[in-house]
Amino acid sequence: MNVITMVGLVAATCTTIAFLPQAAKTIRSKQTKDLSLGMYSIFTTGVLLWVVYGFLIGDLPVVLANGITLFLSASILYIMVKYR
Repeated sequence: MNVITMVGLVAATCTTIAFLPQAAKTIRSKQTKDLSLGMYSIFTTGVLLWVVYGFLIGDLPVVLANGITLFLSASILYIMVKYR
């Protein structure tokens, strides 16, 4: 694995892990009144497009990080819509 891929994987790990506390708290509490539905809708769409982009260019760090983040953000978005 080359240095560029390693940097991408480390960056992807950091940004994905940073999202975990919010996702865990939201999934546990089902409380989303202080979260922006618009922001999560746009963010989830953007992350989905990053996954597609990663597949199209064959970039493993982009696909992995954004795939995990997509799952987390879509989970929060689902809870926001279901429990509002």
